Amino acid sequence: MAIFIILAEISLAILFFSLVNWVVNKTFKLFMKIPQPGNEIWNTKTLKRNIKRVLLFCGVLVCLSIVGVNGFLLYKGENLEQYTISLIRRVPSRFWINMGIATVQSFGVVILASFLTKIVDKFLTITCTRAKNWQLSTADDQSIDAFFTSFNRIAIAGIWLFTFVWCTQLFQVPETFTEYLQIAVRIYLIVTIGFLILKVEDVIIDTLDIFSVKYSSPDNLLRFYDRLRNVVPFFKRCVKAAIYTFMATLIIEQIELIGNLASWGPKIIQLIAIVFISYVLVELVNLGIEELLLKSDKITELEMQRRLTIVPLFESFSKYIIYFGAGIFILETVNINPNPILAAAGILGLAVSLGAQNLINDIVSGFFIIFENYYLVGDYIAAGNVEEREVEGFVEAIELRTTRLRHPNGQLQIIRNGEMGSIVNYSKNYIYAMVEVRLNYDVDLEQVCNIVESIGNQLKANYAEEVLQATQVDGIEEFGEYYLLLGTRTKVKPGKKLQIERILRKMLKDSFSREQIQIPIRAQE
Repeated sequence: MAIFIILAEISLAILFFSLVNWVVNKTFKLFMKIPQPGNEIWNTKTLKRNIKRVLLFCGVLVCLSIVGVNGFLLYKGENLEQYTISLIRRVPSRFWINMGIATVQSFGVVILASFLTKIVDKFLTITCTRAKNWQLSTADDQSIDAFFTSFNRIAIAGIWLFTFVWCTQLFQVPETFTEYLQIAVRIYLIVTIGFLILKVEDVIIDTLDIFSVKYSSPDNLLRFYDRLRNVVPFFKRCVKAAIYTFMATLIIEQIELIGNLASWGPKIIQLIAIVFISYVLVELVNLGIEELLLKSDKITELEMQRRLTIVPLFESFSKYIIYFGAGIFILETVNINPNPILAAAGILGLAVSLGAQNLINDIVSGFFIIFENYYLVGDYIAAGNVEEREVEGFVEAIELRTTRLRHPNGQLQIIRNGEMGSIVNYSKNYIYAMVEVRLNYDVDLEQVCNIVESIGNQLKANYAEEVLQATQVDGIEEFGEYYLLLGTRTKVKPGKKLQIERILRKMLKDSFSREQIQIPIRAQE
């Protein structure tokens, strides 16, 4: 009989630890269903494996203890049957009744939870399908799927979590355990609801983005949406950062040890709002400047060129002012008085200005270049001191301190405005494409001139927008050792000089080949 009692006690211990192991498996499955940000994967397998090892060790230890204690009692001559019955009788009968009622109730709660999870899963699947079919566009189906998948996981995990809490209350576990369990439940709700809000935010923003693009037209304000659409990804990141901050604040409030840190949550959210508003203001101001200065059909090409030159300056100036104001608000948000910092910055700026005369010279020269119209964006210029090598190219940008030139061979040249020196602008009103032709001394000059003029008229007809006046023959420019040098000029628009010169040379070469007019070549000595 003693052996049966020992085996019964060991079986009860194994049953208890098996039940605990089942609860651990369900708990880890529950937390693995929590939506996770990005591609992060929680390292739950190692933790789960370690907990199972601890449970196994404790189970083996308890079983060995049961065998050891019963063996000791047998060694002392105790009757295990009577000793076990006396121990059981010491426990109030009400306890066993309550345990039995709690077990039956818990079994019913688990069945109810299983039935409820199936209903929720089926309902959310049908709702997700109808939501995607209701949308006029399928571009946001991925966001809708992600939202309902997360919602389904959260709902099912929440049902099982509340089932566990309910069962612990039925078994009347110690109050301390219940208190910590409530804290864990609140943290779980904060995390899951926060991630669900993130999914809702993705669905709402993606849907609004689709409808804004679809219904935009030149007749409503949505015509500006395509220009401001780059704000949407930044808005998403700011909203996510604010939600994460709010979630962290609520979680910290649940932990008494670090609860004081929760006061930083609202300040961080204010900082995120300041950064986002300043970014949006910069985009709106840039849009306003471009609409005001560039969106007009009643201005000349020269005026448009001037406006293209000053628009980047206005945009840069406004951006610095907005970000400077945002910096002041950020300092005030974190309870730092900006006045001493501004005073120190003013003194530092004065000291720097005294030693940065070249910088001031560059900025002043930049203002004169812009407002006295020396050259504009798109002009082809050559600049530099007479004694030094000149730089030349198309003007890509005029900044307060530097000018950027793109050489015809592709090199980007950056020159300080104070070092521009003498400037030659090839893009004012018109420019001449100069092409020189070498001819043999025995050539018929009248025939050549007629050919050149004919090609000039053809060039003017084919390139009417680039060529302002047909090609003219200037005459003989040079009597060479073995050739005559005939000069031609073609009046073209600014910036078209190299293009027309190359086209004209090809047309001359083709015509001379057809008319069998040879181009002189130096004889080999």
